[in-house]
Amino acid sequence: MLKSKSLWLKTGIVALFSVGASSAFAGEMLQSGDFVGYSFWLISMALAASTVFFLMESMRIGGKWGTSLTVSALVTFIAAFHYMYMREVWVTTGTSPTDFRYIDWLLTVPLLMIEFYLILAAITAVSGGIFWRLLLGTLVMLVPGYMGEAGYMDQTVGFIIGMVGWAFILYEIFMGEASKVAASQASAAVRKSYGLMKWTVTIGWSIYPIGYFFGYLAGGTDPGTLNIVYNLADVLNKIAFGLFIWYAANQETSAKA
Repeated sequence: MLKSKSLWLKTGIVALFSVGASSAFAGEMLQSGDFVGYSFWLISMALAASTVFFLMESMRIGGKWGTSLTVSALVTFIAAFHYMYMREVWVTTGTSPTDFRYIDWLLTVPLLMIEFYLILAAITAVSGGIFWRLLLGTLVMLVPGYMGEAGYMDQTVGFIIGMVGWAFILYEIFMGEASKVAASQASAAVRKSYGLMKWTVTIGWSIYPIGYFFGYLAGGTDPGTLNIVYNLADVLNKIAFGLFIWYAANQETSAKA
């Protein structure tokens, strides 16, 4: 079983870097001084490396924590592929349509929210209501936001509904059932990770509605600057988020060893 998992991991790693390499050289070369292109390149490689790390650690730690670490790997794996594509589009056309971001977010953000449920489920019995409320909150946040930015509904209305979804998520992780379970049932390591995760959702995610507001409701902003900010934000919102989960998993398993 371990050998088959190792083979699957190696195959996935080879596939990831093969696609990345073909994407990097299929079109125009990255130009000197293209800091937006640099940021796409940097983050795509960081996401690919994080995927390898989380997969390897999921096999090493295993148990109930294996699922959380595998989901972290899925988040960075999806994002790495997506960044490689967005990087190629930017280098070739000098643009990065917001639609590309939403394709990424519609897959990765629900997975990130499910992580709150998974780290609590790794230490105690939790109700499925936490899972479904967080999933619902992400859909309310993302779908109207995309419809507003893509022109399918009024941009202001889409922004307001999306903010309601975000507020619903923040309520659940700060004052709702998830927060109460973390406060009463979690170990010190899990509580620390949970706290870092919820503040990432609060502070790190605030970058996206700010970008929406200035990009669509306040007269527009420089797309290059906005892409750099979004790219760097994903270091916190995807990679560091996964590392917070890894910290809890590592501490919990080390304490029981």
